[in-house]
Parts: sequence; structure tokens; C-alpha cells
Amino acid sequence: MTTKQNNLTFQMDVEGEAKDLKINKAFCIGYTGRDKEQTWMHIKELAEIGVPEPNEVPALYPVGVSTLSQAGNIEVVGDQTSGEAEIVLIFGDSPEECYLSVGSDHTDRSLETVDINKSKQVCDKPFAAKAWKIDKVIKHWDQLVLSSEILVNGKWEAYQENPISAIITLEEIKGYLEKKNVPFTNSIVFSGTVPLLDGFKYGATFRMTLSDPILDDSITTEYEIVNIAE
Repeated sequence: MTTKQNNLTFQMDVEGEAKDLKINKAFCIGYTGRDKEQTWMHIKELAEIGVPEPNEVPALYPVGVSTLSQAGNIEVVGDQTSGEAEIVLIFGDSPEECYLSVGSDHTDRSLETVDINKSKQVCDKPFAAKAWKIDKVIKHWDQLVLSSEILVNGKWEAYQENPISAIITLEEIKGYLEKKNVPFTNSIVFSGTVPLLDGFKYGATFRMTLSDPILDDSITTEYEIVNIAE
């Protein structure tokens, strides 16, 4: 990884080829469930525990490029931070150059009740060093599967597993980004997650996977969560 001012360059494995991708803008999209009624039910549930309702759905949260990480570990403050597996869109030097990967919108859950955007900004945003060209998977997009596991007390526990048909379509994601004037060049967008299997959990390591059952391929990465306040 190299850096110059606000620009970062990450080397990615794109279908077996090493490719340097420049990134100068980073965003997270929240509340991207395809089932709008279920999404609003989730928002109401979060409101009951103090998480502010978004002004719109979906909701866009800019994050600093400096939070992007492929280091294999992140440093946090406190024991109430957790990840969520996300589909990640990475735009290259032109809007047509678009890649799909997997990442984690790691968030400070205690700060989330105060300010959602700040709760995202204070945690690094890990993502995999492998990606697929969008054209490779677009025809069977809804059959891709997003999953995650979390290491709790030395044991791996299933945390998420669902086809990405639970997330709004790629066309809807791109339409929303265009509406919000998100650049389709040299940017990365954490574009949506799938439901948790059994509520928020806090662990020592987070593993996330994007699987393609049609082409029998997958993208997996994990990171250790280091509480520097301990």
C-alpha cells in the first residue's frame, strides 16, 4: 500500500492478476435491505435501544480513506465494537472499471447510539485483497452468498449467512450512489450487509466470506480486533 495526501493505492488480486487500485473516497451505505418493510422494522428495533433513525433509507455515510485496512488487525477502544460482512464495490480509473469484494463495516456500537457516522469513522474498515470483475458475477448476482464468523472465547460462531438477494440490487445501489453524487472513479463503497443470525456479538476475530456457488469461488478475509484500552 502506498499513500499520497488523500490517495491510497491497494494491490488487489483480480482473478489471479495483481492490480493496483487507487482510492481517494470511501463510503458506507446503511439500511440497504431489499425488503423495505423488514428494513424499517429493524430501524424501529434499533431506535428502541437508542440508535437514531436515519433521515432517509438507504443512508450514506462518508468515511475517511485512512480507515481502509488490509492489515489483518484493527485497534479499537472499548469492548462494544463489532463487524458486519458487506459487499464492497471498488471503482477504478473509469466508471466501467468496477470490482466486487468483501469487507467489514466495523462499528463502535456504544457510539452508534450517539452518532452513527462517528461510530463508523472511529473504526477501521477492513476489506479483502481479492476481488472479482463485476461482469463475471452480474448474471447470477442474487445467488452470491455473504457470510461471517466471529471468534468468541476461543470458538468460532456463525454470525451471518444469506444470499445477497437480501440486499437491494446492484442497479439500485448505483442509482442511489449517482443520486448522492458519489464518484464512480477511484472510490470504494461498503454497499450493504445481510441480517445477523443471533444479534450483536463481540469477539476477538472477525472472518467474512463472499461465495459464488455458480463459479465455485470465494473471497475470504479475517482480522483480529485489538482493544487498546485494556
